[in-house]
Amino acid sequence: MKYLQKLGKALMLPVACLPICGILMGIGYYLCPSTMQGGEVEGILQQIGFLLVKAGGALIDNMAILFVIGVGVGLSEDHDGTGGLAALASWLMITSLLSTGVVTTLMPSIAEDQQTTLAFSKIANPFIGILSGIIGSTCYNKFKGTQLPDWLSFFSGKRCVTIIAGVVAIITSVILLFVWPVLFGGLVAIGNGIAGMGAIGAGIYAFLNRLLIPTGLHHALNNVFWFDTIGLGDLSHFWAGETSADVTWSLGMYMSGFFPCMMFGIPGAALAMIHTAKSNKKKVAIGLVASAAVCSFICGVTEPFEFAFMFLAPGLYVVYALLYGIFVAVTAWLGFRAGFSFSAGATDLLFSASLPAAAKTWMIIPLGIAAFLVFYVVFRFAIVK
Repeated sequence: MKYLQKLGKALMLPVACLPICGILMGIGYYLCPSTMQGGEVEGILQQIGFLLVKAGGALIDNMAILFVIGVGVGLSEDHDGTGGLAALASWLMITSLLSTGVVTTLMPSIAEDQQTTLAFSKIANPFIGILSGIIGSTCYNKFKGTQLPDWLSFFSGKRCVTIIAGVVAIITSVILLFVWPVLFGGLVAIGNGIAGMGAIGAGIYAFLNRLLIPTGLHHALNNVFWFDTIGLGDLSHFWAGETSADVTWSLGMYMSGFFPCMMFGIPGAALAMIHTAKSNKKKVAIGLVASAAVCSFICGVTEPFEFAFMFLAPGLYVVYALLYGIFVAVTAWLGFRAGFSFSAGATDLLFSASLPAAAKTWMIIPLGIAAFLVFYVVFRFAIVK
C-alpha cells in the first residue's frame, strides 16, 4: 500500500499536465465539430478549434509517455533524471518489441488470430508506461553506484543504469509476449459472457471498464461492446445512424450511462475532495481536481481526475468504479440513450442528440443531478471514514 501511495505521488506531476489539455480539446470540439464528426475545416474559428484539439491531444494521446517519465523520475532517489531516461529506454524497447509488426514476425501464427493481433496493437498504454517507469527507477536506485572494471569504467555509476534497464525491458517483453494476449483474451471472453445480460450486463461492463483503466486492459472490453469484435459495436452502429430495430440490443445502452457519471458525477466527487481536503491543501486540491472536473464535463476526458487518486486511494477507486456500474445499469433501464465518438462529455452529448438512436436526452438533467449528489455523498463519506 505504501508503494502504491508513493507511485500515486509520482504520477501527480504528469497528471497535472492533463486537465488543461482536456479543456483545450473541449473548446476546440465546440469551435470545430468537424474534428469529431468528420468533414472540412473551414473558417478561422474552426481552424482555431482544430488547432486547440490537436494541442490538447498532443499530451492526452501520449499520456502513457508522460507516465513513463513521471514515474521514472518520481520514484528515483533524489528524483534524478537518469531514472526518467532509463524508464524511457524501457518504454521504447517494450513497445517496439511487442508491436504487431515485430510479434507477427517472431510468431507468424499471431497474424492469423485477430484477437491476439488486437491485443498487441494496444500495447502502448498507461500500464506499460507505469511499468516502464518502475523498471527505470528501480534500476536507478539499485545500480546508480555500480563500479565496473577499469576497462569498462566509462559505463560505471549512472551510465550503466539505462543499459541494465534495457536488459530488464527485453526480459519483460518476452514475458509479456505470452502473458499479455492471455489477459486480453480473458477479458474479451468475459465481455462475451455479459453481453446478453441486458442493463445488468451494461453495468458490469462499466464497472470493469473503469476498474481496468490503470492497466490499459479496458481496451479489450471496449472492443467487445463499442466496436464490432463479436457482432455488437454499440458505438459504430449508433454513429452510423441506425436504431435499436437494426440491431439485437438496445442501441446506445453501453455508452449512455457514462454521460451522467462523467458530466456530473466526477464534478460531485471533485467537490467532495475539495471539501474534505486539509486547510493547507485546499488550494492544491482546487487547482487539480476542479480543472479535471471541468475537463470531464466538457469533453469526457477523465484520466486527469482518475490518475490523481487511483494509486493514492485504491479502495476509493473501486468505489468510484462501482458507482459507474450502478449508474450505467440504471440509465440503460430508464431508456436514456446518447452516444459518443470521443467520450461522454457535453460536447458529444450535443452532437449525438440528433441521431436516430438518441432517446430521452432530457433525462440527463435528473440523472446528472442524481449522479452529482450520489458521487458527492459517497466520496465524502468514504474519504472521511
